[in-house]
Formats: sequence, structure tokens, C-alpha cells
Amino acid sequence: MDVLDFIVEGAAGISPSRGENAGAFVITAETAADIGAREALLDRAMGPKRRKKSSEKLRRGRRPSEGLAFVARDASGAVAGTVRLWDVVLGEGGKAALLLGPLAVDPALKNAGIGSALMRYAVTEAERLGHAAILLVGDAPYYERFGFSAAKTGSMAMPGPYERHRLLARELLVGALDGAQGTLKAAGRKLKAQRLSLAA
Repeated sequence: MDVLDFIVEGAAGISPSRGENAGAFVITAETAADIGAREALLDRAMGPKRRKKSSEKLRRGRRPSEGLAFVARDASGAVAGTVRLWDVVLGEGGKAALLLGPLAVDPALKNAGIGSALMRYAVTEAERLGHAAILLVGDAPYYERFGFSAAKTGSMAMPGPYERHRLLARELLVGALDGAQGTLKAAGRKLKAQRLSLAA
């Protein structure tokens, strides 16, 4: 299991440099055992309406992109944050990209730096794995710090209702989104029928 090479300090301000673990968080690859805790965290952080979002239509029935599903764990090993990236294509037969989301942190642990650490790690891993671009739907003032903007998403669209100015992208390879257009479509690995029925 891959573990983030740095520890995120928890809200208690424990310093990893002093060798203390209480209040610190690590980022690891998500495992099948994390699914229940991740779903409960998403319900707490985002509410039941999260399942009706346009981005959910692209995730439904699919597995996250290989090697790009992560959780932040507290000192006890409990899931404190989550982020996943999904394979998409831009239009029919269009360019391949990743869709990031949802990014969520336990509401009790807001402002502990967990969300930022998850974002940085997810982007770094996507780049390391050779992906060309990442898209997401979110607030530009938050995601700009990670290199996302709406500069190259004007000719792209999400399936279903969404706010156009919130469709953001970051190129991992310069020019990867030049000329990209069309509605995002799900790609990548499908869930097995048994897992799909359990998730419904």
C-alpha cells in the first residue's frame, strides 16, 4: 500500500518532526474495507443531494481510475478524508482525461489541511501515472491554488445541469486540452454487477 511521504498535521497541532502520531494524518490508497466509512463520510460532508450531481452520472457504475483512489487516515486508522479520480473522454472519441471528485473531509476536521494534502497527492500521482489532464466541478477560488482554472473548459460540458464557470481543468501535459471540446463521457473500468447492486 502506498503511503504519502509526508504526514499532515492534525488540528491539535502535533508536530510529526517530534515523532508524535496523535492528531496526525497519513494518505494511503483506498481499500475495499474503506468503502463503508468513505460513503458515511461523504454523506456527512455533502449530504444526500450529492448523488444527484452531474459528476455522479459519470461515476455511476464505474471504478476509479487505476491507482487513483485515496483516503486520509487519522492516528487510529479511521477515514478522515477521501478523493478519487475517474477516467473520462471529452466528447465522442475525444481526448482522455481524469475527473476528480468527490473531495471530502470529515466536517469535524475542517481546516486541518487534509483536503489540500489530498489534492496535492492526487495531482502528483495522476501526473506520475502519465495522465494528461484533470477536470473537476468546484469553486475556482479554492482550486486555483492547485493549478485549476476555467481557461480551457469553455468548449466542454458536463452531462446534466451544472454551473459552467465551475468546470475547471489542469493540464498535466502542456497543450493536452488544446482544442478539447464536447460533453464529458464516462470511460474506464466498470463495476462488477454484484458490487453495482450493493452500491445502489
